[in-house]
Amino acid sequence: MDLTKPSPENIVFMIEEIKEKLRMVNVDALKSENFNPSKYEDLHYMYEMVMKRAHISPNEMQAIAAELGSLRK
Repeated sequence: MDLTKPSPENIVFMIEEIKEKLRMVNVDALKSENFNPSKYEDLHYMYEMVMKRAHISPNEMQAIAAELGSLRK
């Protein structure tokens, strides 16, 4: 899967992986169809940053959730 190319499938994949990694409780807030395709590069950056981390603190999780919220439509 080439995540460097914007596509609805890639957005769905990245959002699902981020939700799984963060073990987010409010998964309805992160529905892939709510994300703006024009912000794909930002979403891809967030995905790569989250996947690289072995541990994410509660404060970091809060910041990530806020940033993901800003990428929504």
